[in-house]
Amino acid sequence: MNTTDAKRVLETALICAQQPLPLREMGVLFNGALTADTLKLLLGDLQNDWSGRGVELVHVATGWRFQSRPQMREYLDRLHPEKPPRYTRATLETLAIIAYRQPVTRGDMEDIRGVTINSMILKQLEDRGWVEVIGHRETVGRPGLYATTRQFLDDLGIESLDQLPVMDTTEAQASMLDQIEFGMSAAVAADAAAPGDAALPDDSGTGLLVAELSDAAQAGHSQDASLTSLTATDPNA
Repeated sequence: MNTTDAKRVLETALICAQQPLPLREMGVLFNGALTADTLKLLLGDLQNDWSGRGVELVHVATGWRFQSRPQMREYLDRLHPEKPPRYTRATLETLAIIAYRQPVTRGDMEDIRGVTINSMILKQLEDRGWVEVIGHRETVGRPGLYATTRQFLDDLGIESLDQLPVMDTTEAQASMLDQIEFGMSAAVAADAAAPGDAALPDDSGTGLLVAELSDAAQAGHSQDASLTSLTATDPNA
């Protein structure tokens, strides 16, 4: 199979897939005849082929997928004018603490926020597949240790936690919470839709989220201090 045909197969599979495709699944398309390095080169070529279009090929935590570019959000929103569900500030702050301080116990989160965390908040985040218990701390009561999931990374459109911004300013903290809210709400809205076999996902808090979070990110300050100041607002808002 020549390069052109191989790219056509990859492009079709990625467009029709309802979830990100990892390299091992793409290899199945070619009966293992293409190496992982060859597939990466082809994916790079595809990214260049789509560089001037409204849709882009991106690499997220669980694989590769096509998604709309951030600039298209304004227009795509007109197709679905209903507002996605909003999350409370307490929920967003709890999610942020887990993302930046993981693994953490519920007690750790309460120490940072300075208030008791409603158990329904953690259940909501677990039900959405954004956090999970990955173990237990060896102390009295063996409390669960919470961490974010690969689904959380996918919904934010990033490959790893290293791509989260440093919350070193009040503006960056506010931007981070606002964009997590957008990403999480958009992910819920996307799940509620019934995708077609060849449907292209919208940005769903991915490309736009990464771009705006990256703009807010600056290096060189302690995230512990940032999280403390982040929760200085009304904890139950």
